[in-house]
Amino acid sequence: MSPLSRVRLDELLQEMLVRVGEVMTSRERLRALLDAVVGIGTNLDLRTTLQRIVQAACELVGARYGALGVVGPDRLLHDFIVHGITPEQHERIGDLPHGRGVLGLLIDDPRPLRMPDITQHPRSYGFPANHPPMHSFLGVPVLIRDQIFGNLYLAEKQGGAEFTEDDEEIVVALAAAAGVAIENARLYALAHRRERWLAATAEITTVLLGEVRRTDALALVARRAREVAEAELALVLLYDTDTEQFSVDVVDGPDEQAHALVGAVLPAADTSFGAAVAEGRHDQVDDLAHAAPWPALLHTGPAMISPLTTAETLHGVLIVAHRPERGGGASEEDLTLLGSFAGQAALAMERARGQEERELLVVLEDRERIARDLHDVVIQRLFATGLQLQSAAPMARPELAKRINAAVDDLDATIRDIRRTIFELRTPMTSELRTEIRAAVEAAAEALGFKPHLELSGPVDSAVPDAIRPDLTAVLREALSNVVRHAQCTRVDVAVRVDSGQLTVTVTDNGVGCDPAAARGGLVNLRERASRLDGTFTVTAAESHGTEVCWAVPLRD
Repeated sequence: MSPLSRVRLDELLQEMLVRVGEVMTSRERLRALLDAVVGIGTNLDLRTTLQRIVQAACELVGARYGALGVVGPDRLLHDFIVHGITPEQHERIGDLPHGRGVLGLLIDDPRPLRMPDITQHPRSYGFPANHPPMHSFLGVPVLIRDQIFGNLYLAEKQGGAEFTEDDEEIVVALAAAAGVAIENARLYALAHRRERWLAATAEITTVLLGEVRRTDALALVARRAREVAEAELALVLLYDTDTEQFSVDVVDGPDEQAHALVGAVLPAADTSFGAAVAEGRHDQVDDLAHAAPWPALLHTGPAMISPLTTAETLHGVLIVAHRPERGGGASEEDLTLLGSFAGQAALAMERARGQEERELLVVLEDRERIARDLHDVVIQRLFATGLQLQSAAPMARPELAKRINAAVDDLDATIRDIRRTIFELRTPMTSELRTEIRAAVEAAAEALGFKPHLELSGPVDSAVPDAIRPDLTAVLREALSNVVRHAQCTRVDVAVRVDSGQLTVTVTDNGVGCDPAAARGGLVNLRERASRLDGTFTVTAAESHGTEVCWAVPLRD
């Protein structure tokens, strides 16, 4: 064989070895791709799946840094899962990118993108402080059923100046498999959420089968809605069709300041969701704190709002609010699940109202019977006894006559009291306000360790308008709550009086006292409630020691 032929053979052998090496490398990368596809599909937790996708992409193409940006409805990045950056670096870098600059190119045009140096691109904004340097770049969109879910971003090719066409192809293949894995994880998460909502709905249905108390039922509705939605706050607002106002009936959540909302009245026209719920539609807001003129500061973020309706009756609204740091709106599926749950809650309200009306009818019938007996029997007997005593007075000695006349005066006073009682018994009413007041006092007794002394004076049930009742009960609860937290007392006196067209609530304790000028939080809310009703609110030192809180408002029809 000639020397030329041997050189040619060596070249052929060398080329064959290179091809064999390329085939082996391709097989190894293909095996690695298959392993990665199997790996990202072994866990149905969405967050874990996204982290595995980023890690697998970095390992397949030798990228030092990787990230998966989740694109929201507003075409901005709402989540950013990173690999290759330590938690300490992540914290020093600060806020996540929003999807502008080079990262936004894939959002505007979802096609694979390779660059030898990202810093030289015209759309490059540069990197924030403490961000590691990056040059070579590869970006690939992740699609789910032809809809963009997010983008894979890879940077800093290790062992090479830039990412190759083979790198792009293998990441595109991984992104296709990732789309399927993400869809499976999302479907699993949706099924899990459905299961939890169905369990909560079943719990409400169980409540419907027994004795229903509206307040207890709504408290359960708010608590379960917040737990299932993994939210920060849940509220139930009742709607008054006559005044077109919402009143906050139940608040559930860890924020103590939010509980001061109970009893607050909000004109439906002043809320961003009033028109939607009036039409029976679900709604969502970016920040609940700005959706209505709340009397207390709310630290909330996006919220879902669902009307509580039965047939054509709007009972109120169920609101579920998340933390401020949770970005993006709720999905249509989440709104539907909340709406189904709210429908059961509305049925609970309807049944509770029916029970209350039946119980109220029984009470009213009993009250009418008592009033009739008082008028036809008791008053007549007292009147006859008074007449007998009056006729006997002239025949008695002066001292005895004086005592008889005094007894007659007492009988007259007793008859007047009974007539007033008869008037109150026969006055139509929607609910026993006295019962609510006593319930608030008894609730405070558990925390105090003793029962406050309660004095009710005047026609409390009949004279206090429905519009003021929520404020009255909220003021009483807040005043007693302040006593429990700060007074360190051994006696509390509560007085609720209706006299001369004015409602007055006074809570007096013999505790350590407080500085009226330093009033804040709940006491500020009490002052605002009084001001809104053209009333007054004062905090003064009691006669001996302790504090006296007085809340007074005029009564109007």
